[in-house]
Amino acid sequence: MPQMRGIRQLAKHLDISIGTVSRALNGKPDVNEETRKRVLAAAEELGYVANQSGRSLRQGTTNAIGMMVESSKETVENSDNFFLGVTGGVQSVLSRHNLDLFMLPCPNDEDPYEYMKRMVARQVVDAMIISATQRIDKRIDLLVKAQIPFVALGRSSSGGDYNWIDLDFEGVATKAVDRLVSKGHRRIAVAAPSSDINLGYIFVDAYRRALERHGIEYDPSRVIRVQSSENGGYQAAETMLRLEDRPTAIILIYELMAIGFYRRMVEEGIFPGRDVAVIGFREEPRAKFLQPSLTRFRMSLADLGVELAETLLATMPVYAAHYPASARNTIWPLELVPGESDAFILKA
Repeated sequence: MPQMRGIRQLAKHLDISIGTVSRALNGKPDVNEETRKRVLAAAEELGYVANQSGRSLRQGTTNAIGMMVESSKETVENSDNFFLGVTGGVQSVLSRHNLDLFMLPCPNDEDPYEYMKRMVARQVVDAMIISATQRIDKRIDLLVKAQIPFVALGRSSSGGDYNWIDLDFEGVATKAVDRLVSKGHRRIAVAAPSSDINLGYIFVDAYRRALERHGIEYDPSRVIRVQSSENGGYQAAETMLRLEDRPTAIILIYELMAIGFYRRMVEEGIFPGRDVAVIGFREEPRAKFLQPSLTRFRMSLADLGVELAETLLATMPVYAAHYPASARNTIWPLELVPGESDAFILKA
C-alpha cells in the first residue's frame, strides 16, 4: 500500500476530525482510548508520516540536536572512533523523544566562533553539544547569551555557569606519573596538544603537580607539544630523542600517538617496554595490536554519550522533568589498564 503522508488524509480515511486525530497522535488525555487506538493503528497500517516541518514551524522548534565537531585531516584521523562511539550513546537517548542528531563539522580553516554564529543565526537545531573546548571559548559565551540549551564536552574559562562533562585528565596524569615513579622513573615526559584546547592545560597542570608531589622538579622541555595524530607521536619521539637528558618514560595524551612513537623509537633501536616506558591515553582499534601491549586508560564511549544527551535534555524545559538529576557538571572517570609498554623496573 502506498505511504500516506499528512494528517488531513489520515483524518479523512478515519472520518474523524483533524483535531481529534492530532490529539490522539500526540497523546492528549482528552481523547477516548478506543479512538486513540484506532488512530494509532490506522497511522501504522497506512504509513502515516507526520509533517515535522509544519509542526516545527508552529512550535518554533526543529526537533533536532546539533553536535559540533572539528573537521580536519588530523581530527578525523584521531577522533573518528571516539565520536562514533559517543554519538551512538547520544542517539540512544534522543530517540526516546523522537529527536534527531545532526553532526555539524566545522572546517579546520574556519573560526569555530564564526561557524557557531552562522548555525545560531540559521536556527538549524534546538540545542547543541560542543566539543574541543578552548581555554577561552567564545562559542560558549555566544550560546549563553543567545539562551540556547547546550552542553560542552570539555571545560572552559568562558561562559560562567553552564553544563559540561569532561574526561578526568587530572586523574590520568596523576595515575600515570604515580605508576611510572613507582617503577623508578624520574625523567618523565608528556606529549600534549599543540593547539589551545583546554584539556592540554588541564593535563599539563596535573602532570606538574604530580611530579612536585614526588619531589621531582618540573622541566618544561619535557612537555612536548605535537599534533594529535600518529605523526604527532612520531614527532614527539623525535623531539624526545634530541633532549640532552633524555626521559626514560613518556605519557601520551592521544591514543594514536603511540603508533608513531613506537615506530620512531624502533627506528633508533630503542624499544618501548624495554628501553623506554610508554603510557597511552585510550584504547584505539588501530593501536591495540602494538607490541609490547600499551598501558592505557579505558572508558565507555557509549555511556559518555548517554550522559551527554541526558545532561543536555535536563537543560531543556520540555524534557527536564525526565532527567531531574542530570543537570550537573561531571568529571568522567577512566580506568588504567596495565600493559607491557611500561612493565619494566628502571634500574638505578
